[in-house]
Amino acid sequence: MKIALGTDHAGFILKSAASDYLASRDIEVLDLGAYVLDEEDSYTDPAFRVGGAISDGEADAGVLLCGTGFGISIAANKIPGIRAVACHSTESARMAKAHNNINVIALGGRFSKPEDVPEILGTWLDTPFEGGRHLRRINKIAMAEKSTLNVRLQGGGKITIFNHPLIQHKVGIIRDVNTSVKQFRELLQEITGLMVYDITRTLPIEDKEVTTPIEKTVVKSIEGRKMAIVPVLRAGLGMVDGILQLVPNAKVGHIGLYRDPKTLQPVEYYCKLPFDIEERDIFVLDPMLATGGSSSAAISLIKKRGGRRIALVCLIAAPEGIDKVHSEHPEVEIYAAALDSHLNSHGYIVPGLGDAGDRLFGTK
Repeated sequence: MKIALGTDHAGFILKSAASDYLASRDIEVLDLGAYVLDEEDSYTDPAFRVGGAISDGEADAGVLLCGTGFGISIAANKIPGIRAVACHSTESARMAKAHNNINVIALGGRFSKPEDVPEILGTWLDTPFEGGRHLRRINKIAMAEKSTLNVRLQGGGKITIFNHPLIQHKVGIIRDVNTSVKQFRELLQEITGLMVYDITRTLPIEDKEVTTPIEKTVVKSIEGRKMAIVPVLRAGLGMVDGILQLVPNAKVGHIGLYRDPKTLQPVEYYCKLPFDIEERDIFVLDPMLATGGSSSAAISLIKKRGGRRIALVCLIAAPEGIDKVHSEHPEVEIYAAALDSHLNSHGYIVPGLGDAGDRLFGTK
């Protein structure tokens, strides 16, 4: 486990006690300052550094120290996915972890003494999250954050929710029961393309020399990374063209799974992947991440055939499906255009959009 540690001048008195205690538990500490006592330090800077480290996956959790713990936790909570609470006693630390699953604890140098720090931090670290109704509330908080979200739900893995206005506008139309089959197909492609445009922003690029009609010049080119897209049949087919329009050289595999209506478990009937799948960045396409059974099974099939760098791209996800995938494949990042509330008794996402395959192909 790695914990990011940040402090301002008023919390500096607690820093040694916090870092020493974490080290005594063999926890790696990412020290993000302040490193010296400076009365001009602002609590916002360490808050943003610690919150950013957690959001980027550089740390699993955080400890923030200021005068009261209030301002620094408010600042940290501005970062999507951060749940920071000021705790001045073991009881407040226990409740904040059990009910709110805080991933950042803030202590105040004006309320706590250095000798209090080990017991408060120990209570926070050792208290289990109770889940249940508390998990539903945390997931609603994640849904309410208004920018593109990088959040970690209870399953532990990373999920990115795209709240770009264009994506959300098109998701609203595709949910409508009156949207035609033609519109549904077009919208699914458009939404997928908009998502992949952002997903691929971290692809490495290199310099390449070309000759324009005027002269030679150096341009940017994507490095030799190979991409594979693998739709889960049949609804995943509707997402393929949205990616190929942007990345036409991507190889396409296919995995056929259907959900048993009684057990809700996936059943395999087809699997065909590029021969060099182990060398490729793989995007599994499954519009509706409901129970998560089909997506998780598809990822398992790819892994058995050598695939390693795998991400899952969905239109709409439910917390149950996210937890299922991340419980079996915690390293797989999930990308979705919307995170909905829950599943109904039939395993459909609520509010969802119904059966994506039926709406895509005009079947019942």
